[in-house]
Amino acid sequence: MDLISTRGGERVTAAQAVVQGIASDGGLFVPETFPSVSAEEFEAMAGMDYPERAALILKKYFDEYDGEALLAALKEAYAKFEGDDPAPLVRMESGMYLLELYHGPTCSFKDMALSVLPYLLKKGCELLGKKDKVFILTATSGDTGKAALENFAGAEGVKLMVFYPEDGVSKMQKQQMCTQDGDNVNVVAVRGNFDDCQTGVKKIFGSEKCRKQIEEKGYLLTSANSVNFGRLAPQICYYFSAYLDLVTSGQIGMGDLVDFAVPTGNFGDILAAYYAKRMGLPVGTLICASNKNNVLTDFWRTGAYDAKRPFYRTMSPSMDILIASNLERLIFELTGRNAARTSGLMEALAKSGRYSLSTEEHRKLKAEFYAGCTSEDETVECIYDFFEEYGYPMDTHTGVAMNVAQRYEEKLKEDPMSETHPIVVVSTASPYKFPQDVLYALTGNDVKDSFKGVKRIHLLTAMKVPDPIKAVRYKPIRFKTTVSAEKMFDEVLKFL
Repeated sequence: MDLISTRGGERVTAAQAVVQGIASDGGLFVPETFPSVSAEEFEAMAGMDYPERAALILKKYFDEYDGEALLAALKEAYAKFEGDDPAPLVRMESGMYLLELYHGPTCSFKDMALSVLPYLLKKGCELLGKKDKVFILTATSGDTGKAALENFAGAEGVKLMVFYPEDGVSKMQKQQMCTQDGDNVNVVAVRGNFDDCQTGVKKIFGSEKCRKQIEEKGYLLTSANSVNFGRLAPQICYYFSAYLDLVTSGQIGMGDLVDFAVPTGNFGDILAAYYAKRMGLPVGTLICASNKNNVLTDFWRTGAYDAKRPFYRTMSPSMDILIASNLERLIFELTGRNAARTSGLMEALAKSGRYSLSTEEHRKLKAEFYAGCTSEDETVECIYDFFEEYGYPMDTHTGVAMNVAQRYEEKLKEDPMSETHPIVVVSTASPYKFPQDVLYALTGNDVKDSFKGVKRIHLLTAMKVPDPIKAVRYKPIRFKTTVSAEKMFDEVLKFL
């Protein structure tokens, strides 16, 4: 399948999109057309395990990849997850469902895609006849960085560099990243927030001079962020799998609509759900949940995107984002795939920090999604109440999504004419990745040490402490460099 740039300047194969990361015109690669899943394929997938379901979906995009090799790679990737199912669905007595995506090697949903990306990238290079070494440059709000480091550490012919906001990740996320093994990886803190990191990385990708200097070092430049289609595509699969689990367990009938509530920062996770819907998954409403950095909620309400606003550091740091990169892909669809219009809106965002949709574009946006946000106190209260009621501990990001989902459900109940569907809340991280904030939500107690938080959560909840969390406790800190955003490329050249 060919992919095209949201800004109109390029058409590439899926393999090229993975290797290149971002289009040369600065746009993001999107499918030229959305492949459909037939009724027969839905029936077949119902009897498959997760890797088999994922292989069927991904093969529709990566049609130049060998199907059997793709399936083998997926089986190998998901064998590293705890349990038999990498994406189990849990039914709560309230009638809501939680899609647990944190059973991988780094305890966050980013493992679902980044466990697969090394294969897609390596095979993509082979298909394109690329012999160069690969340099993966990534900005992270906490989870992408560790998942990329874990999955690319030690990979032959690959170097990976991660930039993270100095004070914008949890202590456990920082511990996970800065203790990473592997001679081919590097981690650098940036003075600023995630948007500063992301903007710095985008500038490097968009600079012909920077690209040339990287090429002179013998490397191809690509990304492990969800701006890379190879990162985004595997995320589509778990929405199909969750739906099929509802069918096979008798919770719904095939064809019934299901709503998904997704904690949202850079917009990649919920965009994957939208792509699944475009492929034929029976999705009702996509619930976009934000924290105190509620730029997306305001965008849904007004049709105007305004990133010129205060930035807040919250207990859900992976969502502390004001410029949601993947939103560009949705804008492309809302404009009727008008590349010139999309490019103009993104240029306005870059220059002024703002842009506005037309009345019709805004109508389309509100027809597909519901958006809501939570305060810090509301998140704490939701985590506490949910544990008291059901004995289920959630991380802070899942708490945001659950709070918004509950409010959406209440809103529908107030309107007797509303159509209700089962709601699946996407649980994106283990509570142990944010132990201090989760412990505070559950008990009101503060601890300064992350691992004391882990111990106390375990004593309180009896929830198993994941092996990857235990493993980093006594590992030495390897990466201690902090730079300004202006010095990011200097660090890239030093590393290479």
